[in-house]
Amino acid sequence: MNLLRKLEQLHPYHIVTASPWPLLTGIAAFNVTIGGALYMHRYINGGWILAVGAISLATMMILWWRDVVREGTFEGMHTEEVQKGLKLGMILFITTEVMFFFGFFWAYFHFSMDPSIALGGIWPPFGIQPFDPFGIPLLNTFILLLSGATVTVAHYYILLGDSFNAGWWLIATLCCAVLFLTMQAFEYFVAPFDISDGAFGSIFFLATGFHGFHVFVGTVFLAVCYIRLERYHFTKDHHVGFLAAAWYWHFVDVVWLFLFVVVYWLPTVV
Repeated sequence: MNLLRKLEQLHPYHIVTASPWPLLTGIAAFNVTIGGALYMHRYINGGWILAVGAISLATMMILWWRDVVREGTFEGMHTEEVQKGLKLGMILFITTEVMFFFGFFWAYFHFSMDPSIALGGIWPPFGIQPFDPFGIPLLNTFILLLSGATVTVAHYYILLGDSFNAGWWLIATLCCAVLFLTMQAFEYFVAPFDISDGAFGSIFFLATGFHGFHVFVGTVFLAVCYIRLERYHFTKDHHVGFLAAAWYWHFVDVVWLFLFVVVYWLPTVV
């Protein structure tokens, strides 16, 4: 055993021990996919399968990331080389998210540049009243941009080793996130059209709805970072978890800017 430990120390990489979470996470994700398809096609018990899959997936994610936190914070397994790998993994993940939203923008421009006769030959389609972009959407834009600034300031204080001020700026970011979600929920409540109103309604609510979901995920991500910050998990030299959350949040900010221009502002000027 001592010989194996010495051999492990000859390289900077973390050899992960056997874990059940990848297999169980895959099974849970499969249940979410099947349950979602059955639910949307109104099959009996489709909603239950979706709910069980979603709860299972969330549980697996919590347990898996708990182990990652233990490995890096308490066991010291996250060397500089391991941190580089984690950062690269986060960059690749954000890249896939960019491609995800690219599909929505592609669909929007496909329909808007050559609207079919079924849509009245115009875009937005006849009968659709777009949102005023300079109302709630513009306010939400300012809120998200402000949250991007506050999370950057929090990162700055972490680099200085000042957890107290970093915590306050992180709280400010979370307040902005909750305010954004609240305003978006109100916007949906008073919307003059819904997701069943043709291509425009479908693309609008899918694009903005998935963005709202990403904001929710980012909010949970940052809330976990705040808890870890209060427990002194982050140092100025080792805070990959917070860095990943900050990158994700900036991605959410940038996507919203494109959404604001494309699905809110453009329909009112073309």
